[in-house]
Amino acid sequence: MGFMDTQQQILAAALRLFASRGYAGTSVQDIVAAARVTKPTLYYYFANKAALYQALVTSAHDERYRLMRAAAKPAATLEQQLVEILTALFDYTRDHRELMRLAFATAFASPDELPDDLDYMNRSRRNFNFMNALIKKGLQTGALDRRFDSQELAFGVYGLMNVYVMAHLMIPECKLDRSTAQRVVQLFLSGAAAKKRSPKRAVADRKPQ
Repeated sequence: MGFMDTQQQILAAALRLFASRGYAGTSVQDIVAAARVTKPTLYYYFANKAALYQALVTSAHDERYRLMRAAAKPAATLEQQLVEILTALFDYTRDHRELMRLAFATAFASPDELPDDLDYMNRSRRNFNFMNALIKKGLQTGALDRRFDSQELAFGVYGLMNVYVMAHLMIPECKLDRSTAQRVVQLFLSGAAAKKRSPKRAVADRKPQ
């Protein structure tokens, strides 16, 4: 077994355990038993259990950031960028459900349920700031309503996206695909309020047929 194979085997075993039992409920012995390696082997790759958890959380945030950047580049308009970003992140969530569960659990866990000095907030802010930068450009080009600032709008689309991700993690039947991404972006850009009809159209609709 090669260097990367062993390292990935340990990470995969740790992810399954952390996702099902949490950080505090998982021991190093649990991980080495699940990975079928010895403790010296685990410590060759990772300093301790906390380093393993950090590696997984970092991977989740870094890959989402990479996907957002790659998805936004070829798109011409803000709407297209948002659809491509959400589609890429939805696909990633479907393919890495345990890792995404771990990332969301980390955000909502109490401090005693996590490793000391766990670093994830900076990466989380970086990912949000990328979305905020796209929204700022949308405001500058007139694609978005300037009554709202970029952070309010970024929270809107980012929040919708994350609600759908969390719903899928709890209920796998909740679809995450391009069609869902398009609907979420449409809701964000157009809103849910019924469009008002013009007075002339309203009168015409009331005339007897």
